[in-house]
Amino acid sequence: MGDVIRILIVDDDPLVRSGLGLILGGAPSLEVVAQAADGRAGLAAVDEHRPDVVLMDIRMPTMDGIEATEALVARADAPKVIVLTTFDADEHVIRALAAGASGFLLKDTAPEDIVAAVHKVAAGEPMLSPSVTTTLIQQVTTQRAPERTRQAQERLTRLTEREHDVALAVGRGLSNAEIAQELYLSVPTIKAHIGRLFIKLEVDNRVQIALCVHDAGLG
Repeated sequence: MGDVIRILIVDDDPLVRSGLGLILGGAPSLEVVAQAADGRAGLAAVDEHRPDVVLMDIRMPTMDGIEATEALVARADAPKVIVLTTFDADEHVIRALAAGASGFLLKDTAPEDIVAAVHKVAAGEPMLSPSVTTTLIQQVTTQRAPERTRQAQERLTRLTEREHDVALAVGRGLSNAEIAQELYLSVPTIKAHIGRLFIKLEVDNRVQIALCVHDAGLG
């Protein structure tokens, strides 16, 4: 990723697209490379413009944000996806995060916080606070199926002891800096461990690591 973070805005409300475009386009390190009015057009725009981060509305005609997010995160060179919502407890947002989105933004978020969130996600940092992570996990996995528990436990056996410690910390919603402080390791070392967790646990983001930990009965 270069010095400038390339952004695609996907939302069926032209006023939302315009507002986000003004906010993000005004930041010196961000560039809005394209906008789209639904998920299908968003996928085409990703192919054409290769953004680093996609701001994705959930409820759109033709193809909604969940289906579009699933299609994007399945790609080898997938951009980071931030889902947009009006309510932080929106069931659709929870499904999108479980599908691989890197986090979410409320549409009434302050402009400076939107810019900061894009920077965080582009850098691979978590966007979810521990309280939000806990709420999402509880809603997604209120009733754990025995097979899902078995699969999660099997995936966790692939980890080294240190990777296991990092996975548990991610499951508690801690940031890289917080995990580094707790485990007496450097932030770059934590980032390396999390990169290996993505591979070994077969997940796309930190929310899915937390879900795996919870499914295994450790969260």
